[in-house]
Amino acid sequence: MRMEASSAAPGPAWPISFEEVLSARARIRPHIPPTPLRRYAPLDEAVAHGVAVWVKHENHCPTNSFKARNALSAMAALSALEGKRGVVAATRGNHGLGVAWAGSLLGIRATICVPHGNNPEKNAGMRGYGATLVEDGRDYDESLEVAQRLVRERGLTMLHSTNDPRVIAGAATLTLEMLEEKPDLEAIVVSVGGGSQAVGALTVVRELKPGTPVFAVGAEKASAQRDSWRAGHPVAGASADTFANGLATRSVYALTFPALRHGLADFVTATEGEIAEAVRILLATTHNLSEGAGAASLAGLRQLAPRLSGKKVGIVLSGGNIDTGTLARVLRREIS
Repeated sequence: MRMEASSAAPGPAWPISFEEVLSARARIRPHIPPTPLRRYAPLDEAVAHGVAVWVKHENHCPTNSFKARNALSAMAALSALEGKRGVVAATRGNHGLGVAWAGSLLGIRATICVPHGNNPEKNAGMRGYGATLVEDGRDYDESLEVAQRLVRERGLTMLHSTNDPRVIAGAATLTLEMLEEKPDLEAIVVSVGGGSQAVGALTVVRELKPGTPVFAVGAEKASAQRDSWRAGHPVAGASADTFANGLATRSVYALTFPALRHGLADFVTATEGEIAEAVRILLATTHNLSEGAGAASLAGLRQLAPRLSGKKVGIVLSGGNIDTGTLARVLRREIS
């Protein structure tokens, strides 16, 4: 199934409004200035087909990921009672880092649920911001079940990485910055784990530049979102065994899936080798480190480049928190 983006077509109730995006920007701007939007000639050459690639450097956010926007947008909007109770989140890393950082900034206690064997460097970062870590579950989806149990048992406020309008509004601010700085962008390519970044992009495009196509990229080894998009209804994935942790989900989410299904121009997946190659290309052409999920938009753009020939395309380097062990494997070309 393929669905063309169209702001005029009938569709589902949209999860957030453009006004909520503007409110989110007002909440986060005192602490997160706009990140750079840059073009690199060697990167254009690597993508080829005459595509002019504009990179939104979300790896320059606090915690090195756009998830800092999401977390601060949500936590700065909590009621006094919700903040007093404390928050809980499930994560493979970047959402948890954002929640831990925002919690330390706002004085809100954060409990973060991670799966067994999670990235130790990300775990250390979350603890460093003062969060309490609960290591339980085989993957993100099972850690989310643990977080939901803590909501019931302890009265904590859930900060879901996707199913929260304030989170999606925070993610949308990065596309708002892109189109304000470069209004002549002709397409946007984003990675999709839960979908906050993509739905945020679609929300801003609908308001500021209707008809601009937004393309999604997922991991081939965690394809539940792509498979659901093509089927037109939720399809559970059997596994999410990808080194691109931010894309490792086995399910879709109620708040984002209808908008993704209605609004995306296309949804492609990248192999582990293609994502690893994108990490290497970004390092060689921009001299910025990217984790797997952070480089997925480039991996997808390389597939889409013949269709986007000669166009100005924005991609998002959405996270730079690759751990040293994984980086070594990427550079030795051991991931394929």
